[in-house]
Amino acid sequence: MIHKTAIIDSSAVIADEVSIGPFTIIGAGVEIGSGCKIESNVVIKGPTKIGKNTHIYQFSSIGEDPQDKKYAGELTTLEIGDNNLIRENVTINRGTLQGGGVTKIGNNNWIMAYVHIAHDCIVGNDNIFANNTTLAGHVIIDNFIILGGFTLVSQFNHIGSYAFSAMGSVISRNVPPYILVSGHMAKPVGVNIEGLRRHAFTAQQIKSIKQAYKLTYRLSLKITQASSAIQELEQVNSELSLYTTFLDQQQGGIIR
Repeated sequence: MIHKTAIIDSSAVIADEVSIGPFTIIGAGVEIGSGCKIESNVVIKGPTKIGKNTHIYQFSSIGEDPQDKKYAGELTTLEIGDNNLIRENVTINRGTLQGGGVTKIGNNNWIMAYVHIAHDCIVGNDNIFANNTTLAGHVIIDNFIILGGFTLVSQFNHIGSYAFSAMGSVISRNVPPYILVSGHMAKPVGVNIEGLRRHAFTAQQIKSIKQAYKLTYRLSLKITQASSAIQELEQVNSELSLYTTFLDQQQGGIIR
């Protein structure tokens, strides 16, 4: 059902079984997949592609120009996957040419009210962003991550899978997988044990991750030294490959 007061550009591609509420504006170059529900007073600007069964609540701004002084009207895009929940007053900007030209959101993400996702961010799957979480440009968020309310992530940082940030965290460095961070500025405070249990990690797997944490944060090792030591544990604890790969590929340092 498309409300009679909605304004939809003639070039927009709207699949079957899409609901669009009153006073919503769908711009040129927008594609919306089947089963999506767009509430009232939403603005979606293209080029933006939204997958199936995504629900966007009122007063959200999706696919607007990037907030970057270098942006000069170039054709850049936003891609949003399937089964995402995007609550009230969320803002998600398109990419910039300097950042690869695309902002990308994966599947099954729960994005709460007043969240801002800036240009060139890459967000994976099954993440939860609590109210007022803000991602600056070029941030990478992997999978199964929870960012507590009012978490701020500065530009060019990467947060690994299964990480957790406490409410009000200010993150200025990369966060390895499985780590719990808190504070302003945010510091590592342990392993996200409860999150791992919820995702069916075994006691042995959690023990090995705690060993990796100790090698990284308790023995004053350099990142390369910690990675080498953890790789020895990885031979019998395959879940640590996610951790060592992150350490080896990160740029700019990890949270300390």
